[in-house]
Amino acid sequence: MHQEKISRVASEVSKIVVGQEYMVNRLMIGLFTNGHILLEGVPGIAKTLTVNTLAEVLHLDFQRVQFTPDLLPADLIGTMIYNQKKAEFEVKKGPIFTNVVLADEINRAPAKVQSALLEAMQEKTVTIGETSFKLDRPFLVLATQNPVDQEGTYSLPEAQIDRFMLKVKVDYPTKDEELEVMRRMANMSFKPELETLLTKEDIFSIRNEVNQVSISESLEKYIIELVFATRNPKDFGLTEEAYYMQFGASPRASINLNLASKAHAFMNGRDYVLPEDIKAIGMDVLNHRIILNYEAEADGITTEHIIEKLLKKIPINH
Repeated sequence: MHQEKISRVASEVSKIVVGQEYMVNRLMIGLFTNGHILLEGVPGIAKTLTVNTLAEVLHLDFQRVQFTPDLLPADLIGTMIYNQKKAEFEVKKGPIFTNVVLADEINRAPAKVQSALLEAMQEKTVTIGETSFKLDRPFLVLATQNPVDQEGTYSLPEAQIDRFMLKVKVDYPTKDEELEVMRRMANMSFKPELETLLTKEDIFSIRNEVNQVSISESLEKYIIELVFATRNPKDFGLTEEAYYMQFGASPRASINLNLASKAHAFMNGRDYVLPEDIKAIGMDVLNHRIILNYEAEADGITTEHIIEKLLKKIPINH
């Protein structure tokens, strides 16, 4: 029952957004495994529109927060305000009290705001004054960062970036897709009706089903080998790659590889994980967790190069 609805979500989103099926797929993996997602891509490629449309199709409350250098933590989580009639302080909740938060251009806000957001992501609670509030469920943070314009940005520390389950690189559309985008957006009366396909209850029951997806011991060990290869590449015969790598992935990478591969298998109609599932999501789980050194930058080596080598080189021992 859920499988059919899940397959229809992408086609429903495509009524408004052209292309970007990959992004929609990864957003749904995040939603079904309770994982937050970092979207990286140049401006104008429908990141915000996709997230907004998906929230509508899934009947989730949505808030977009534009991160700017003058943003304060209170603008995000809320604050205490004085009510003169009652002569007491009241809590005014911020936009983080929703199901889907789009933190637009997260690298534009100072560290205080970033850490307030990341604390909420981790703890699923927010403290205002002396009171702690539980955040709505499901709660998903989708943060975007613009890789081009680095002027006036505060890059996210590695330890904080690690809290995102996936980092999805969003690319330009193809010529045909862009032609379709232009036709739709140049038509000022373009406003298709969207059908709501999944409720919150559906999302919780899908999470239970994803949890039942089985993963063999040999594949669990394969995940561990992949992660350890990012930390000690020389032990795995990756001498050339070792020269460019500064830090490997944390234990969160192993957990997220396991969860995301289960969700990937589930969305492809299986109740067991195949090696292809791990390889399909390996790039998105690992690409923000491997830190390269200056030599890599000088030689034009990217984390994608390194991960592709890892996925080719590390064997699956049955």
